[in-house]
Amino acid sequence: MTTTTNRLQHETSPYLLQHAHNPVDWHPWGEEALARARAEDRPILLSIGYSACHWCHVMAHESFEDEATAHLMNELFINIKVDREERPDLDRIYQTAHQLLVGRGGGWPLTMFLGPDQVPFFGGTYFPPEPRHGLPAFPDLLQRVSEVYRHKRGLLREQNASVLAALAQTNPAGDSAGRLDDTPLRAAQAQLADSYDRRHHGFGAAPKFPHPGNLDFLLRRDDAAARTMALDTLRAMARGGLQDQIGGGFFRYSVDERWEIPHFEKMLYDNGPLLSLYADAWQISGDDEFRAVAEGIGDWVLREMQQPDGGYYATLDADSEGEEGRFYVWDDAEVLALLTEEEYRVAALHYGLDQPANFEGRRHLHVATPPDAVAAALGIAEPLAHERLGTIRRRLFDARARRTAPGRDDKILAAWNGLMIKGMAGAGRRLGRADFIASAQRAADFIRTRMLHDGRLAASWKDGQARHHAVLDDYAFLLDGLLELLQAVWRDEDMVFARTLAEALLEHFEDESHGGFFYTADDHEQLILRPKPLADEAIPSGNGVAAQALIRLGHLSGRPEYHSAAEATVRAAWAALAEAPYAHASLLLALEDLLRPPAMVVLSGAPAQLHAWQERLGRDYRPRQYIVAVAPEARERPGAAPPHAVTEPPLAFLCHGHQCHPPLHTLDALLHALAAA
Repeated sequence: MTTTTNRLQHETSPYLLQHAHNPVDWHPWGEEALARARAEDRPILLSIGYSACHWCHVMAHESFEDEATAHLMNELFINIKVDREERPDLDRIYQTAHQLLVGRGGGWPLTMFLGPDQVPFFGGTYFPPEPRHGLPAFPDLLQRVSEVYRHKRGLLREQNASVLAALAQTNPAGDSAGRLDDTPLRAAQAQLADSYDRRHHGFGAAPKFPHPGNLDFLLRRDDAAARTMALDTLRAMARGGLQDQIGGGFFRYSVDERWEIPHFEKMLYDNGPLLSLYADAWQISGDDEFRAVAEGIGDWVLREMQQPDGGYYATLDADSEGEEGRFYVWDDAEVLALLTEEEYRVAALHYGLDQPANFEGRRHLHVATPPDAVAAALGIAEPLAHERLGTIRRRLFDARARRTAPGRDDKILAAWNGLMIKGMAGAGRRLGRADFIASAQRAADFIRTRMLHDGRLAASWKDGQARHHAVLDDYAFLLDGLLELLQAVWRDEDMVFARTLAEALLEHFEDESHGGFFYTADDHEQLILRPKPLADEAIPSGNGVAAQALIRLGHLSGRPEYHSAAEATVRAAWAALAEAPYAHASLLLALEDLLRPPAMVVLSGAPAQLHAWQERLGRDYRPRQYIVAVAPEARERPGAAPPHAVTEPPLAFLCHGHQCHPPLHTLDALLHALAAA
């Protein structure tokens, strides 16, 4: 292959840079490429992926690095490569268009063919270099699509009008003027129960995704059966191969129904919400297995996913040395050589090494037998089994560290950092891990100082450059993360940052006519659709998270306009909540906060005594209580706090909805009031 470079060499995205030496004449998305398509009347080949995507790598090696295929692409199309993590706005629009054109969900790589007007007329995902598995050869497809564009313009104009009309219909048009009630909450719980896999846990058949929003929703039900579904699913995920048993953290999804074999990418956006969930599960159950999983996620983040200046990296690749999962899987002989005879007996039972290999002749570790059963089977004390397992994990971790590690996408994404700030701050508070809280503070400081300018966020940071207009998720997830961080440690700068984000949401994203928030700002680049997404997907709905956060910030700050915007969002989504409640867990939690407002507690007093109160309050699972401790020297004070500093003894100011109670002078009085709230 001839060594060459294209326009992607000037980008900062690791994914785009992976394609900078392709013989394809790639453009980044931008006016230069779009203007060239218009001037030359050529269709656009839009390829969307991300750096950790296995099938993106496959298609790149098979097609984009092939001289003959690249020649066809360059002759017939204006070729645009997009990192879906940097430009989720484009990904959202063209994934929706794929669904409309093809009649099924898309994925990555996403391969779409557009006219110069940006309207798509054909698309797919991965295409092989020769006909395979019912898919056409990519070179043949290129020529057929080009011929359609040249010779069937009339049909394409008619189809384009239909596509644009259908895209416009994907935005909710109406609102609910009636009374909000809990019907969608009850319906969602029933739907999740109907789809629950009672044998392997989780929901639906393979492939299985974690769906943290649904698990959070079930944990919050005051219902034993709902909580059992969530806890058993979390336990099954943790014991399966979805969790990295040696290094901590979770992979993206399981290809089988047993949670055993994952797709080996590790995404920041999965691990932030899962960190919160496992800390919650520990609080609810007291089961130290859940605590260990939560700490494993947090320790992995500290070790591998935080930039020295504080921001959290985006992903770890699925592949290393050209093979998916190679870094994580084991040969029997390798494990035998690393362990003593006594250790191997424990490892064989615990990780199923006495069973057939489960990944292409090698082993991906999962918990086949829990430690208590291992101890019983081997006739040893359970503490000794745990001790040996700790030694085994350290030996395997050290050996694995000498392998070629998967690639890391080291860009800093505002939205995904918001998810992890929430996870680290919340888990740090509940587990007593001050290092997790400090990590979250460093990430928040990084975003505020490097990616915020004149009250507006950038979506991505890499190599000293903050780039791309932030979208709804960036503002909503960061606001939500900051509110969690304020519960862990009150800092004036975090409160100011939270209000800045909330004001930007209302000024630039709110649909003042119908309620809810658009995905892009009012001054964003004009695209063929301004989406207003409601459903949770791999990440939670920006509308749902924004509504939840604004309700809490409204109560915290005494600003009714935040509460009003949240209620309008839920009303705008009412038809969607009625039609498919289980798909809108984030909005359902906002609905619940509207129907039964959370208790808001402001602790004010000397820091030493405040810490003791916080520690006691943090022992219990309190998803519907928001508790902050404000030191006397704080300049930013919540609406419920006294305007003057309180020193000793501490006081608690409790508000429930719009009703506030007289100050409480003792911890016992506060606990009693919270139990009754």
